[in-house]
Amino acid sequence: MIIEGSFTVKAPIQKLWDMLLQPETLAACLPGAEKIEKIDETTYDAVMKQKVGPIKVKLAFRNKLTNIQPPTHLELEGEGEDVTKLGHIKQKTIVDLKEVGDGQVEVSYKSDVSMVGKLAMFGDRIMKSKAKDVEKEFTKNLQEKMKSVV
Repeated sequence: MIIEGSFTVKAPIQKLWDMLLQPETLAACLPGAEKIEKIDETTYDAVMKQKVGPIKVKLAFRNKLTNIQPPTHLELEGEGEDVTKLGHIKQKTIVDLKEVGDGQVEVSYKSDVSMVGKLAMFGDRIMKSKAKDVEKEFTKNLQEKMKSVV
């Protein structure tokens, strides 16, 4: 399943780049994030809680940055599973930052996500809808966070 989108943030591109690589920023902005921990320069462990349809999931996974081109491009791959064994998830994500004028940076992303187990039963439509909801809340939280540092 491909999940993609973009949003705009008012911030200097380097400052935004730096903020996006800080676990505490991600944990504060990402809805459902219980823990994001930097293991080394390219590896992050995370625990996320989400409600998808009638099912609540708590995913524990590891993401590894595989291609980093500051301050405009990064790629990461991750894998994990629901702690109650509802399913397993793998993802590859590409994130690009582009200055679009007037102090704005466009953040675009594309994730290729595969799921097995009960998580997979929801299908693309429900999962993409959930991803859009998470994106909207993340964007709003990130905008607020950037106001305090810019």
